[in-house]
Amino acid sequence: MRILLTGKNGQLGRCFQDVIKNTELALFAFDSAELDITNAQNIDQVVRQTKPDIIVNAAAYTAVDKAETDSETAYLVNATGPCLLAEQAARLNIPLIHISTDYVFDGEAVEPYKPSDVTNPQSVYGASKLAGEESVTATCDKYIILRTAWVFSEYGNNFVKTMLRLAKERDSLGVVADQYGSPTYAGDIASAILTLCLDYQQNGSLAWGIYHFSGDIPTSWHGFARAIFSKAYQHGLLSKQPKLTALGTEQYPTPAKRPAYSLFDSKELDELHLSSSPWLQGLDKVLKNL
Repeated sequence: MRILLTGKNGQLGRCFQDVIKNTELALFAFDSAELDITNAQNIDQVVRQTKPDIIVNAAAYTAVDKAETDSETAYLVNATGPCLLAEQAARLNIPLIHISTDYVFDGEAVEPYKPSDVTNPQSVYGASKLAGEESVTATCDKYIILRTAWVFSEYGNNFVKTMLRLAKERDSLGVVADQYGSPTYAGDIASAILTLCLDYQQNGSLAWGIYHFSGDIPTSWHGFARAIFSKAYQHGLLSKQPKLTALGTEQYPTPAKRPAYSLFDSKELDELHLSSSPWLQGLDKVLKNL
């Protein structure tokens, strides 16, 4: 089976390359310089060269705050790109696995979001990702959209690596404590995608649709930071843990509005033979690798 992967240098792209190493699957991985997903001609050329059986789109514009002033690029990468990939998937009658985000919701829920719940993005990033979802569902029949949240890994820039850097520089830190979600290890998303690819190879079909894939234990950014410092101290990455102060969202203003509540209902993952990401184990793995 031949898999075309976009966004090979991102957190998920690099984790996917790690998990596929010990399989028989053939991977054709591209970064944005090698494959511009906003360029139909470029995509067509790469698809004809690689002849994929599945397309995995791990490419995205994820600079949430920058997107507020750079909406054109955000929409090109997050909406136009997925649409063009979906057109190729439809033409070849192959699946597209596409990654989306908790930012498609407004964060005002009081119980975990189901995939069928009404979307209402509050930022350019969220709106552009929702537009990408809508173009995929309108363009091809064989698709899995995995919405995820609070992604971290040993690669790229993410909350874990930022907290570790700050912990080495400061004795005390303030972290937002009134936004709730479930951290998700990118390695677990990668393993989930690999499971989907292998299931499709074996059965020729999947339970197509939109699913929620995130961490198994809810927390706040403050709680996540506390777990990072505690485990990093145990792993010998920190000589001491910084003093943590709980901040309200209003004390940490950002250009883009963050969802206050990003918890996902992941029950429907059963249909794909998947389960939520055990993120504390993922955090241990990341800290060992760092």
